[in-house]
Amino acid sequence: MFRPTRAYWLMFLAGSVLGAQTPQALFDMRCATCHAPDNTLGAPSPQNLRQMSWKTILTALENGKMKGIGDSLTPLQREVIAKGLGTQETAPMPASAACSGRAAAVAKSAPSWNGWADAANTRFQSAKAAGLAPQSVPKLKLKWAFGFPGVTTAFGTPIIYGGKVFVGAADGAVYALDSHSGCVYWTYTAAAGVRVAPVIGENGRAYFGDLRGNVYALNAVTGALIWKTRAEEHPLAVITGSPKLDAGRLYVPVSGRDESIAATNPSYQCCTFRGSVVALDAATGKRIWTAYAIPDTPKPTGQNPAGAKTWGPSGAAVWSSPTLDLKKRVLYAGTGVNYSNPPTGTSDAILAFDMDSGRLLWSRQFTASDSYNFACGGKDKANCPKDPFIDADLGSSGILRTLGGGHRILMASDKSGMVYGLDPDRQGRILWKRKIAAGGVTGGTMWGGASDEQGMAYIGISDFTAAKPEAGGGLVALQLATGEVLWKTPAPKPTCLGVQGCSAAQPAPVTAIPGVAFLGSWDGHIRAYETKTGAIIWDFDTVQDFPSVNGVKTYGGSINSMAPAIAGGMLYITSGYSGAAMPGNALLAFSLDGE
Repeated sequence: MFRPTRAYWLMFLAGSVLGAQTPQALFDMRCATCHAPDNTLGAPSPQNLRQMSWKTILTALENGKMKGIGDSLTPLQREVIAKGLGTQETAPMPASAACSGRAAAVAKSAPSWNGWADAANTRFQSAKAAGLAPQSVPKLKLKWAFGFPGVTTAFGTPIIYGGKVFVGAADGAVYALDSHSGCVYWTYTAAAGVRVAPVIGENGRAYFGDLRGNVYALNAVTGALIWKTRAEEHPLAVITGSPKLDAGRLYVPVSGRDESIAATNPSYQCCTFRGSVVALDAATGKRIWTAYAIPDTPKPTGQNPAGAKTWGPSGAAVWSSPTLDLKKRVLYAGTGVNYSNPPTGTSDAILAFDMDSGRLLWSRQFTASDSYNFACGGKDKANCPKDPFIDADLGSSGILRTLGGGHRILMASDKSGMVYGLDPDRQGRILWKRKIAAGGVTGGTMWGGASDEQGMAYIGISDFTAAKPEAGGGLVALQLATGEVLWKTPAPKPTCLGVQGCSAAQPAPVTAIPGVAFLGSWDGHIRAYETKTGAIIWDFDTVQDFPSVNGVKTYGGSINSMAPAIAGGMLYITSGYSGAAMPGNALLAFSLDGE
């Protein structure tokens, strides 16, 4: 339920233009459907909204996820709603949070976890670089906690490079922290939230994208902006996947908000966005090529039940970091659903592009005729392209590995719960497929697995069910060559049952080191699994308050799209995911010596 604050009533009484509508009626009419506590859209509940700063809510209404609703409100109405729901401005971090002295030059020789993963997306760290052995993992202790000010989601994935941690925040702040103490070297403010893992180049530049489709290059030592460019001109373009950097080129995956805007406004003309991968010159930010996941531009196709014009084809967003085949100079990208009809042959697929030209080499679709957007899960289905729907996105671009005899495999998985072994050298021919989860809109596999040097792959299972929070979750180990399931460890019963947003689901990405796989959970736990048997050898509950090194109130929550980064004997993970999960604003660093 909407609970107007004192500031809201003061604005209302001072002469807002809400007419005869009460604040409660305005919220019920424009917001309550999507933001109900039990919604299936992933929208923050009223309880979570009240923990956000009012500026964050206003930004969402003006330029972010809620722009479809915001466009139907007056500027004053947007401001009144934001100030009525949100908290006051966040106090700045104290001066004591800053590192003493100037930031040193980036030490390239230090242990690192640079970017989302290696080029092949294995999310594997060698024993030497990790600085952790299976027998030492159970001794990991919290060393420090850093609180992101003014946000309730900590979905940025940290990287470690040159003795520093680089991480983005939901309000657009990007931080460079000392990896051992958590003190702040510099902060840069992007135009929108940054959820991707930055990547540092040999030239000493930090690259990342934001949730408004912008790409940035910063000086990694000082945080100074070198260049900024848009990856895609569509106004609803966003970057949710981490860029890959190779040979002076930055490869940027592009996704879009048409899918969510379609649910907020039946008058919205759905849909005109197409997913893509963009190659940029890393030195200048100049566009080299754009490869669209759907070759045909959207055209008018009719109108929806509300009378709004409909468009298609659309969708096939590239949600995650692409996989680079440096041997063959091929880029692989996983795509999502079509947002509108007609369906295409490149949605829910792995696409292979030539890295030098962007030319499509081949595509392998796993689920045909899958057209879906968030309106399909809402009460007003005017913009839903069809019912029933499948929604079998690929949330990752796959893992590339070399097998015995020189054979290679590209392993991919999707929200239907299927895992596929593809032959990348034979047009993506399917070698095997395996069903490992029930699947569904919030089920199956989400953000990708990890693979070690023993020919094993490890994949987390979501299968989220709001009505049954103890259901779902688990970690599965597969033989890469055959798809054989070697073991499956069910998710432990959540300790947070009864808390809104609690679930056993484990949609998060996996990180692996020799002998151990790490996986976060919707219930806020980060766990380590012994890779021979699947036994849990370390378990830390992040759903708690933490004393922070930067003087900000810090608390953990759900771990959803975030993955641990491991280097130099330390593990770093962000915690907190608002929407239908448990909010939080924490970056946590673990080591063997703890405090």
